[in-house]
Amino acid sequence: MDINRVASVYFVGAGGIGMSALIRYFLSKGKRVGGYDRTPSDLTEALRKEGADIHYTDDVALVADVFKSPEDTLVVYTPAVPESHTELAYFRARGFEVMKRARVLGEITRSARGLCVAGTHGKTTTSSMLAHLLKSSHVDCNAFLGGILKNYESNLMLSDTSDLTVIEADEFDRSFHWLTPYMAVITSADPDHLDIYGTPEAYRESFEVFTSLIRPDGCLLLKKGVRVTPRLREGVRLYTYSATEAADFHAENIVICDGKITFDFVGPRVRIPEVELGVPVKVNIENGVAAMAIAWLNGVTPEEIRQGMASFAGPRRRFDFHLRTDRVALIDDYAHHPAELRQSILSVKELYAGRKVTGIFQPHLYSRTRDFADDFARSLSLLDELILLDIYPAREKPIPGVTSRIIFDKVTIPDKILCDKRELLDVIARGRYEVVLMVGAGDIDRLVEPVREILCKQIQS
Repeated sequence: MDINRVASVYFVGAGGIGMSALIRYFLSKGKRVGGYDRTPSDLTEALRKEGADIHYTDDVALVADVFKSPEDTLVVYTPAVPESHTELAYFRARGFEVMKRARVLGEITRSARGLCVAGTHGKTTTSSMLAHLLKSSHVDCNAFLGGILKNYESNLMLSDTSDLTVIEADEFDRSFHWLTPYMAVITSADPDHLDIYGTPEAYRESFEVFTSLIRPDGCLLLKKGVRVTPRLREGVRLYTYSATEAADFHAENIVICDGKITFDFVGPRVRIPEVELGVPVKVNIENGVAAMAIAWLNGVTPEEIRQGMASFAGPRRRFDFHLRTDRVALIDDYAHHPAELRQSILSVKELYAGRKVTGIFQPHLYSRTRDFADDFARSLSLLDELILLDIYPAREKPIPGVTSRIIFDKVTIPDKILCDKRELLDVIARGRYEVVLMVGAGDIDRLVEPVREILCKQIQS
């Protein structure tokens, strides 16, 4: 089936961030779009307003009368949806073309010059930075992102003039193996998704396979020190980058002062002095070097790069400030792997040196909690105070003996609380806070606004 010639597209698991970009893409092409998700969210409601017919009950009766023809309807699903899903089974039994999200993204972008950003962590911010640098320059681009970029209030960008397409390359379920990169970035390869890969070695090997897919006229930008051995085709150029070490592209003269970060961007035949980060978080120096390198390699001028970095507002839920006063700060972050959790906490502690940092963490997946309990505990022990919530299961069923307590008992700081998500607001109301960091990839973001309201009342009292 030619996915560009279908009349209708139905999404099973429509509320996922990657799925939503595809929904927006097909809506922009004038297709009839529908879908199912388990629960409503701000994102699904936005998609409904944009024209997608989304419902929240797994009920064939809601789709059978509208999506009738296997000949002109494509069904897209995410691996997060169980195979037992009634609607998915209905479409399969009736001969509809059913594709994983990753394959559809690969098909859409196959003829484009894909700028694919992969990594255990850092890929959403880096790909968003790159997309903004290109979009705000004379070069322009398309983009399929894994976060809502605040500069554009969307995770999809389209261009009438450019075939450059920024793609967040997701390693879950080996999704990024469907892509055909022109240029690729690997930000990190810390083992994750061991429920899929089994071993750290197999996880890292998937990144090596990803590098073998790069077009012969393209390049790989690899963060220095990442334990991936590239398998590059003849003709593919290899560059390294770093925020702190000597590399092909790197930062020099880093200055962190009064909530502002500047540095010099240095690469082969280019130096851009005093680049200012629009989102002044130390880890964004590294992300910025990678994004600027790919932008420069694709013709963005030094002055356009400087202006783009300063105006970058960041994606939602990536070190996102919801309250910032002299007394209290509230930050929401998507960190859900021990390494990125550690980076997030250290960034907050550096930004607010000498102030008490309280972390509210919601573990994501039973398998990840089981596999990395010790690492999570070490990262969370960097906090001054911890409020640990119950596990967000996502696609998984409970694993016997795996609860948040296996992390909690190993956290070494004395000020720690284990509580149910439903108890959180009462816990917050009884405390006093200086800096609050809410982290996790589940539904903790839905508690950010209620927590903010309580903190505001505490400021006023």
